[in-house]
Amino acid sequence: MGNETWIIETGDAVIQKMGRSDTCNLAPLETLIYCVWVADYGMRNAGDLDSAKDVYSRFHSKARQIAEELSLPLTYEAFALKKNELEQQYFDRFDTMVDEIKHAYASSPRIDA
Repeated sequence: MGNETWIIETGDAVIQKMGRSDTCNLAPLETLIYCVWVADYGMRNAGDLDSAKDVYSRFHSKARQIAEELSLPLTYEAFALKKNELEQQYFDRFDTMVDEIKHAYASSPRIDA
């Protein structure tokens, strides 16, 4: 499964778990997956992160914080960039970011939808 498909499908499982609540009921890795899903949504559908911010206003700072807490340096480096820099580099960094998250996900408990 490609990384784009993985983030869409795994992000959907996280969204199903969220239900009508915010990210407060999610494990940190689940919240990070949601943040990347939100960023990906904005970048693939609008070509920027403005629409991502409309979906989840804290996606950028929350992804940076959680990636640091989970010791995911490639994901942290991406989300530590300023908005315009992340927009410019997003697709170049996407696969390495998602690979890093997938590796962490493989060793974590599964998301119950």
